[in-house]
Amino acid sequence: MKRPTGARWWICLLSLMGGSLAAGAQAPFERLFYYVDREDSYRSLVKHIDQITVVAPQVYVVDSLGIMWGSLDSRVLALAKAHNVKVMPLFTNESFNQPALRRLLADPAARARSVQTMVDLCKANGYWGIQFDVENLNIADRDLFTQWYTEAANALHAGGYKLSAAVVHRTDDDAGPTAYHRFLQDSWRAGYDLAAMARVGDFISVMTYSQHTRRTPPGPVAGIPWMRDVVDFFLRYVPAEKLSLGIPTYGMHWFTRSNPSIPERADSWNESVNWTWGSGLAERNGARIQWDPIQQVPYASFTVGGVNEWVFLEDARAFRAKLDLAREKKLRGFSVWVLGPEDEHVWDLLPVGRQ
Repeated sequence: MKRPTGARWWICLLSLMGGSLAAGAQAPFERLFYYVDREDSYRSLVKHIDQITVVAPQVYVVDSLGIMWGSLDSRVLALAKAHNVKVMPLFTNESFNQPALRRLLADPAARARSVQTMVDLCKANGYWGIQFDVENLNIADRDLFTQWYTEAANALHAGGYKLSAAVVHRTDDDAGPTAYHRFLQDSWRAGYDLAAMARVGDFISVMTYSQHTRRTPPGPVAGIPWMRDVVDFFLRYVPAEKLSLGIPTYGMHWFTRSNPSIPERADSWNESVNWTWGSGLAERNGARIQWDPIQQVPYASFTVGGVNEWVFLEDARAFRAKLDLAREKKLRGFSVWVLGPEDEHVWDLLPVGRQ
């Protein structure tokens, strides 16, 4: 092959370099933040809007008849549009009520009614798309849910809009070792056909949080080893470019509460806490916040009236560890639940702008 000379040689070289760079370039790391209609969430959104690429307000609800209702604060929509931030509201099934959800899924007219509302909302408000947040989905309703999700994908894509879903975490196809795991499997995990959803939708936000809850002993909201197991499982069915890592900003406080409704009159309980309040609970009880190098989260334990209490928190250091996991797995980005309770130093880790 004859080598080009002079200016032609440089043009060819630059062309080859440009093609190589384009082939190796990755899409921008998507930074999705959930928003709720609450003062702390609004304040955080306003302050950090230029560090967000997608805002996902949890503002709509659907019932068993497929009637969808709710509204988004007009200030939020105007702010997002002024800063070129995509808006993808999510809807929940009413009270996560399983019998009501089953009636909706079994009713073609109700499904169609809800899908039309999704399209209408996108048209009326200029939304980028819609996210499903459908939970307490029984394994027996898996196929009907997939059908509904596919119907929504077809209608939204026809209008030029996107579709995504927030999906409950899991680490295996099997239920697990205990009856608690069986309960999670039949009603919270196995109702999602991940491969089918990945094919028809644009992306999945995996809820890699709530590792420990009020139903469990104290533990991290989202420990890194567990998150890694969840991501590895999802990647068996969902391409990395369609998977967004769920990252929590809230912590949990475990304590004993009075409960006159049961014979014991008290039980173990937990409540979510923001970084400031959670770390303050430790401080006021004379405890030092410690770092778990394996789980990569901060925590503290202390006694109140001789009874042990725990806080498992999320701070900037924990956030960084989760970002590193998302980048290591080459995921499309992350989905943060939720704007408001975060350690303010989290924002030091995120760039301003769309890069």
